[in-house]
Amino acid sequence: MPKVKVELGADSYDIFTGEKILGGVGKFIAESKFTQKILIVTDSNVEKFLSDLTDSLKAYEINFDVAVIPAGETSKNLREAEKIYTRAIEFGLDRKSPIIAFGGGVVGDLAGFVAATYLRGVPFIQVPTTLLAQVDSSVGGKTAVNHELGKNLIGAFYQPKAVFIDLDTLKTLPDREIKCGLGEVVKYGIISDEKFFEYLELNAEKIFNLDVEVLTHIVKRSCEIKAEVVSLDEKESGLRRILNFGHTIAHAVEKITDYEKYRHGEAVAIGMLGAALISWSVGRINFNDVARLKDLLDKLGLVTNCAGCDVEEMYALTFRDKKTVGGKVNWVLMDGFGKVEITDDVPKDDVKKSLKILAA
Repeated sequence: MPKVKVELGADSYDIFTGEKILGGVGKFIAESKFTQKILIVTDSNVEKFLSDLTDSLKAYEINFDVAVIPAGETSKNLREAEKIYTRAIEFGLDRKSPIIAFGGGVVGDLAGFVAATYLRGVPFIQVPTTLLAQVDSSVGGKTAVNHELGKNLIGAFYQPKAVFIDLDTLKTLPDREIKCGLGEVVKYGIISDEKFFEYLELNAEKIFNLDVEVLTHIVKRSCEIKAEVVSLDEKESGLRRILNFGHTIAHAVEKITDYEKYRHGEAVAIGMLGAALISWSVGRINFNDVARLKDLLDKLGLVTNCAGCDVEEMYALTFRDKKTVGGKVNWVLMDGFGKVEITDDVPKDDVKKSLKILAA
């Protein structure tokens, strides 16, 4: 199994990647100093694919219960968290009882938040089943629920004990879900590795054919880049903010459309193009760079505009971003491919001009 290490001292952990690796989860739990009673959190879309995971647990005689939440972003809230707390209490989970997140980013964020706060913290294992979760939300220890006034405003940094990425789960996904994950994958090429960006330009067709060699590379390389950044800045005090390239606008787009019109990865694609437009508007890159990014997003079948969205409302929502400090938005802007910079010195007119292009 290819393995990536997230170096965080006592909180370090491994990311295991490969085909048909869910059988390793039971072995990992059996060999760890955990209570052999666990709670699996999943959603109504992927519950039917649980058997490989549960068979692994049964093989090691591990007692488990399953909490199923409704699929979708609207389940990432304190109401659903409270239901999981109740399930954990009734099942008798103690401080050494792991919680496993089996699903996409919503499941991972919600289950991780519960794990971070139940009994002041219990072991947590990520088993992401979507490309988006595999390359982004399952790695790095960000957990959260949404508030009605904004996304991910209530949360904690809480690292998993391990991440198991089984590429076989991608075979069950519709094309739209693969595309959503690619939004985050493209981000890594922009913020850290132009050669990786070029690799995506050359292998778009193979990605959609679920070529195992290509998928293994893009998942592993994405995790490597994120692991390196997280290892240097676990709590997002500085460098880690670059992982939010495109997300300031993305979160505004999601909020303004009630989390219904666009999936997260689609909103990130829109947000990345918006960030590129701002970077061009303030003179950091030339327009050919913007066009190159748009060409790749188009090639990957990602949406690149939010036609009809109200520009003034989007602009106001950017100030609710978690990176806003002292009334100033910390924008992640391009200085080319493979290099970005964080700045709070972005003129309002440049932001609004870019938002107008996206909303046209």
